[in-house]
Amino acid sequence: MGVRLVVVDDHRLLAEALASALKLRGHRVLAATAPAAGAAELVVNRAPEVCLLGTAVPAEPGTFDPVARIKRERPQVAVVVLGPVPNPRGIAAAFAAGASGYVRHDERIEGVERAMLKARAGEAAIAPQLLQGAFTELLNPAAQPDDEAARLLRMLTPREVEVLVRIAEGEDTRLIAAGMDIAPSTARTHVQRVLMKLDVCSRLEAAALAARTGLLERAAGEAGGGAVRGEGPD
Repeated sequence: MGVRLVVVDDHRLLAEALASALKLRGHRVLAATAPAAGAAELVVNRAPEVCLLGTAVPAEPGTFDPVARIKRERPQVAVVVLGPVPNPRGIAAAFAAGASGYVRHDERIEGVERAMLKARAGEAAIAPQLLQGAFTELLNPAAQPDDEAARLLRMLTPREVEVLVRIAEGEDTRLIAAGMDIAPSTARTHVQRVLMKLDVCSRLEAAALAARTGLLERAAGEAGGGAVRGEGPD
């Protein structure tokens, strides 16, 4: 039997893509929207069985405040967090707020579906390897963990950073070209370079990778700061 659910993510493109995939698998998506900060209000009003809550910053203070409100006002709703490669603080914060599960952003749709069903049944939905990895990091913390977002961002030119932001916002080639005041052929070239440098095959994969590593937040910050838009050669 399909699950009645709400899908919320800070990035609308990811929320809508996940919702579409779950609909094809027989689940009833009551809403798919952004940003994640509005999840509580939506869930309280719609009363789904499960809420899939996407976040790129699980260890940031306040990230799981919506989860706490959902569990306070709709305790019967199971919340499954979709996040990046987690650290112990992120996992602990999610469950402390009342989440029923934690699934990595790069999990296959079958894994997300299994987590939804387990959470609806009242079980903890988290892969054993995630718990093992969390305990390992707690016992043997890395002195200076690699910053994957920074590494990937260094690979992109300022123009390509803006293109990545626009891809994540769901813009097609025509809109990218119009927004950046460049030719459609130039926009296509920029898109292909972004996909090649990030070693992905599609725009959706690029957006997912950016969200998973926190690259999208870094890229949006740079684009909004005036250092990207309208500058540099096409």
